[in-house]
Amino acid sequence: MEIERKFLVKNLPVNFESYPHHIISQGYISTSPVIRIRRSDDRYILTVKSQGLLAREEFETEITAEQFENLSKKVDGNVISKIRYKIPEKDGLTIELDIFKEKFDGLIYAEVEFPDIESAQKYNPPAYFGREVTNNSIYQNSSLSSMSDEEIKNFFKSL
Repeated sequence: MEIERKFLVKNLPVNFESYPHHIISQGYISTSPVIRIRRSDDRYILTVKSQGLLAREEFETEITAEQFENLSKKVDGNVISKIRYKIPEKDGLTIELDIFKEKFDGLIYAEVEFPDIESAQKYNPPAYFGREVTNNSIYQNSSLSSMSDEEIKNFFKSL
């Protein structure tokens, strides 16, 4: 079970670049159900997610570079490119700070994954977080992947 809250980011935290990070490229073979392939540095992952916003089932398995390349031919829509910084947070949590590139350059999210719904509901985000977008599906990466260029332009106007 994946339980996470997602926020837009108002200001980047001080020294965020000093934290561990991964260069991510991901595409969606399907958005309903969500079937995603991801390259994270030199790892390749196939993910299947159930429906949901705050909490949903998630299954991941590592695949080979060759499998990733073959599945890449089946990706629909936009490929999502981003750098993900892993920033330690209180109570043993981790903030995943995603700085998007290419078509979504300028978009910055922070996601925090929780062990249970109660912890998620009690979480008090740091001051640099902006508006919470957990319950708005337009901010899911799978939604971004299916946007046209015009929809992307309008999306950025709404931020």
